[in-house]
Amino acid sequence: MSLPLIAKKRNVMSSAERVQMYQRKLYLKAKQEKEYRFYILYDKVFLDYILQESWERVKFNGGSAGVDGLTFEMIESAGVEIFLKELKEELRQQTHQASAVKRVWIPKDNGGKRPLGIPTIKDRVAQMACKLVIEPIFEADFEDSSYGFRPKRSGQEAITKIKEYLKSGKTEVYDADLSNYFDTIPHDKLKIALEERIADKRVLTLINKWLKAPIYEDGQFKGGKKNKEGVPQGGVISPLLSNLYLHLLDRIVSFSKGLFKRLGIAMVRYADDFILMGKIMESTAITKLKELLERMGLRLNEKKSSQIDAREQPFHFLGFVFRYDLNFQYPQGGKFWNVKPSEKSSRKIREKIGFTLERMGHYKVEALVGELNALIMGWLTYFEIKGVSYPFVAKRKLNYYLRARLEKYFNRKSQRKSRLYRKQALRKQGQQMWRKLFTACSFSLLYWEMYFFQLKSIVIKIPPGA
Repeated sequence: MSLPLIAKKRNVMSSAERVQMYQRKLYLKAKQEKEYRFYILYDKVFLDYILQESWERVKFNGGSAGVDGLTFEMIESAGVEIFLKELKEELRQQTHQASAVKRVWIPKDNGGKRPLGIPTIKDRVAQMACKLVIEPIFEADFEDSSYGFRPKRSGQEAITKIKEYLKSGKTEVYDADLSNYFDTIPHDKLKIALEERIADKRVLTLINKWLKAPIYEDGQFKGGKKNKEGVPQGGVISPLLSNLYLHLLDRIVSFSKGLFKRLGIAMVRYADDFILMGKIMESTAITKLKELLERMGLRLNEKKSSQIDAREQPFHFLGFVFRYDLNFQYPQGGKFWNVKPSEKSSRKIREKIGFTLERMGHYKVEALVGELNALIMGWLTYFEIKGVSYPFVAKRKLNYYLRARLEKYFNRKSQRKSRLYRKQALRKQGQQMWRKLFTACSFSLLYWEMYFFQLKSIVIKIPPGA
């Protein structure tokens, strides 16, 4: 039986436990004293256990090297202790300089691209250390309407809250879309938000260095000290800073004596995606929202933002679609709020499965099973919200798709001149896979079984520990 943290001595605590205890103290202090400004924080950023835990988290998240080309493997071969010691000295002496952020472009479904910044691993560890120190302070202030990139909060909770609002009659929905939010956050206004709680100039200076870091793209350096707006997407501390800036909007919408509360309007926000919901959505509320965003230096995408009556028209949020559908299960009929994976989300998982099968055409059965299970388990875990979502139809379509793709995948093996050539690869390899699944794979993690020999279902849940 493990002891509670408060009963443990520091010398027997792990770095994660010491970080947890320190964060708890900061959170309670900030929660109890709403106006308190923390003036001595910087010396905590380079504490050994803070840096050690930062390294562990950054390494767990993975990612490629930054502009310096330094990878996790290179750091480990040279010695993690040496790496952290050097970083500690840079932070302690305040000589740490932010390296340029390597920018790559990620394709979007609509044919466009979105920028992704890749800081160096050293900067990622330093940002994580700073984030571990300041995050609990702002967490004590954040509103309940914010769900994205926060400890112990998730998109599923946001979906649950939206359905609660719909069932309570808040069916007028304004779906807002911000244009290039991360790239348009003004540094001067963000600094004001930071200074509401942080008085330690050294911490503010360190954050400012990351905000002013130049962008490396196509062999050229851009921006730098001239940067006056934008938080690089991909930075470890960027989600916290983006949440902090939109917290200004959260506070106004949630203010008990404000316009939105008087009109009965609530907000659900996940990072820069948010919706307003109310029984009646008066034009004054939309006008007020636009004025607030303009004062904050943000732009509302008028083409993608829309006001709808959810009883008449479906809307999308975080990969789900919300529909007010007829209920055919009961003779009396009626309607219910149908929350299910959107067609776009279903298409994405099919594309990922297809790409995995193409990429792993020559891999062993265990490797293929592991990859596919990771994809499907993640999809199911996200879209199956007990008592809230209804992903049955989407799962059935995924079932059919998997059956067809796996049959094609294994039949192709019989078309090559190999030991399976003209030997019914689907059946033989299927039997081999079935045996290896039971002997070599951890079924405590499996959410599905591959379809062979007239099995009833491809998507099933196996109890943990089975």
